[in-house]
Amino acid sequence: MSLPEEHTDSGHGEHHLPATEDWPQGFGEASWWPFVTAIGASGIYVGAALFVLALGDSGLVSMTVGAAATVSSVGLFLVGIYGWLYHAFVSNFWERGSDHHSARTLKFAMLLFLGSELATFGAGFVYYFMIRGADVWLDAAIPEVWGSLVVVNTVILVASSVTLHYSHVALLNGKRSRFLKLLGVTLLLGIVFIAGQVYEYYEFIVHEGFTITGGIYGSAFYGLTGLHGLHVTMGAVLLGIVFVRAYYGQYSAERHTSVSTASMYWHFVDVVWIFLVIVLYVGANLV
Repeated sequence: MSLPEEHTDSGHGEHHLPATEDWPQGFGEASWWPFVTAIGASGIYVGAALFVLALGDSGLVSMTVGAAATVSSVGLFLVGIYGWLYHAFVSNFWERGSDHHSARTLKFAMLLFLGSELATFGAGFVYYFMIRGADVWLDAAIPEVWGSLVVVNTVILVASSVTLHYSHVALLNGKRSRFLKLLGVTLLLGIVFIAGQVYEYYEFIVHEGFTITGGIYGSAFYGLTGLHGLHVTMGAVLLGIVFVRAYYGQYSAERHTSVSTASMYWHFVDVVWIFLVIVLYVGANLV
């Protein structure tokens, strides 16, 4: 990547970071993408709150308002994530690979990030197990959530981990075409999984009346599965960036750090899903 060039404005020299020369553009010398991402994430919670306020016969707002706020916030969040990941994860390595030291640093950073994610999910599971062992659980209305759809979704997500693993193996063995095809299959399976979870929510909410306000189980179910769905979506965005880079030949057997870190993240969300299925789907109705 070229060194920052000097620009002149009214006779005064200004230095701009290389990120301003890339697309999506940064805003000045500081990136605003984390701020955009945070606004989008906050809006998702606002949309959820508006949706709750719209429930009941005397809803305070229209349900359309909550849906519109949620959809637009998700869109803003994904745009922010893309811009953020592009500058933090792609642009610095677009024309060159990382050396041994920086590769180890990136992998260690991903491990630290996954540690924070483990703590986040752990807090959610602690909440679930606390209410699971409380007396109020005995009176909770727990619908039958286990079915063929969750089985299919689980198989799809596990299969995506397998295809991603062998995609990485193919890259290490110099088989670029096989690497690209299996990576594309992984991304497609991830998108199908997300669509399957959206359809599951539709079936539960519209046809069975099982909502997040339906009791302590509903809040735990939608809170944990929704959090996981958000992480899978983030992983799909990450894999999409990796796929574009792979298409343009940016990886090789010697240069594959971002493939490794993306794989670590994807395998993590797969393991979390299996645990979610065991605890929330299978174990919910067990005495």
